Amino acid sequence: MTSSVALDPSHQHSGSDVEALIESESDIFVKRQPRSTQLIADARSVLAGGATSNWQIALPQAVWMSHGDGSHVWDVDGNEYVDMHGGYGAAIAGHNHPAIVEAVSDRVRRGTHFAQPTEDAIWVAQELARRFGLPQWRFANSGTEATMDAIHLMRSITGRDLVLKVEGCYHGHHDSVQVSVLPEEDEVGPADAPNNVPGNSGIPQAIMDLVVVVPFNDLGAVERALVSHEGRIAGMILEPIMMNAGIIPPDEGYLAGLKELLHAHDAYLTFDEVKTGFTTGPAGATGRYGVTPDLVCLAKALGGGIPVAAIGGTEELMSLIADGRYEQVGTFNGNPLAMAAARANLTSVLDEAGYAHLDALAARAKAGFEQHITAQGLPWRVVSVGAKGCVCFTGAPVRNFRDFLTIDDQWGQLHWLLQHNGGVFLPPWGKVEQWLLSVQHTEADVDRLIANFGKLAAVAAAQLGTNGAA
Repeated sequence: MTSSVALDPSHQHSGSDVEALIESESDIFVKRQPRSTQLIADARSVLAGGATSNWQIALPQAVWMSHGDGSHVWDVDGNEYVDMHGGYGAAIAGHNHPAIVEAVSDRVRRGTHFAQPTEDAIWVAQELARRFGLPQWRFANSGTEATMDAIHLMRSITGRDLVLKVEGCYHGHHDSVQVSVLPEEDEVGPADAPNNVPGNSGIPQAIMDLVVVVPFNDLGAVERALVSHEGRIAGMILEPIMMNAGIIPPDEGYLAGLKELLHAHDAYLTFDEVKTGFTTGPAGATGRYGVTPDLVCLAKALGGGIPVAAIGGTEELMSLIADGRYEQVGTFNGNPLAMAAARANLTSVLDEAGYAHLDALAARAKAGFEQHITAQGLPWRVVSVGAKGCVCFTGAPVRNFRDFLTIDDQWGQLHWLLQHNGGVFLPPWGKVEQWLLSVQHTEADVDRLIANFGKLAAVAAAQLGTNGAA
């Protein structure tokens, strides 16, 4: 593991120095990964953009992986990392977890696809009903599919077209939610009445006009929208803890207030728990805050590394599926391999002991980061919820997407590079994404994360002129 000699905390860095540090660490990053560089070049002739998802294309280049075991991963150049990327929140079991391996291996030998249900689907649905307090479930294959079904169900039962969506939340890449996902500062419009900004190309204006965008943590904005569009709003979808902009928890009473407001206007509430489900606790944000929505969408951490999603709902809403008024379909829904993995994950990984271990590691990480921040007098904060955590590179409160926009991107990028070159694999776009702890991480893994952050803290203190002023 190499780090640039430019990372000298005794040197008073300027803004251009931070850019130079990013460039220096980027050079180290690329030089450590010549095989990744070559594979990107080879891939471009057959894979659009040289990757299998645009989220895999990051500066300075994508990292091509070889394998993972326990809490560590290896890239194709043989570099070893503590994996706190976690597949954007999917790998809470870590890699090669014995319970997942046994369940999947057994299922592979007995058939992986029938397009017919298997008994594991009943067990998984029963366990999800127990944890989330919603009685009826269906399965899908991705978070995008689950949130798409949720939007359809809210529109189907109400006969209404409009949907409320929170500015800065991501709910997948179907048209109805590709609105104001990560808009730029010059696009957003008034804070109390955000503009509808397309989250991708190819989103028809007619679809955009069916979405009403509101700020997070603002019950007044939701009430105004419901009143001004009286009788036209089917429901609202949101991340109960915003995780497309670092980590932004809900204000006290916000989630309960949403449910009350929406129901008063005969509209419905959907929690997108694709990121928060299981990572923030055994029943996600639903259990953490004690507010049960009308619909909840799950994916990522549910399958122990195998692609699977689920949508749970009230008897009223899910009756639309049961009696055929809404056809929730998918060739791979309830796939036997996914159901076996999810059952093993819920039984042997995401149990009481697993969460106790995650909580202890999360507390250690938060304390270690805060120690560096305090020692260097930095105006930064650590936000940690369950197995997920992030650095908020500002001392100001961050309650919504507008607050998030004020954070300097450079510190997130430099942090990501320093962690990577120091042997910790984090998601790119360090301002936006979070680290994920797995049940297989150790205290030593967390200590490496903390130590790498200490390098950034020292540089930032010199740059910002705090130099241990706390």
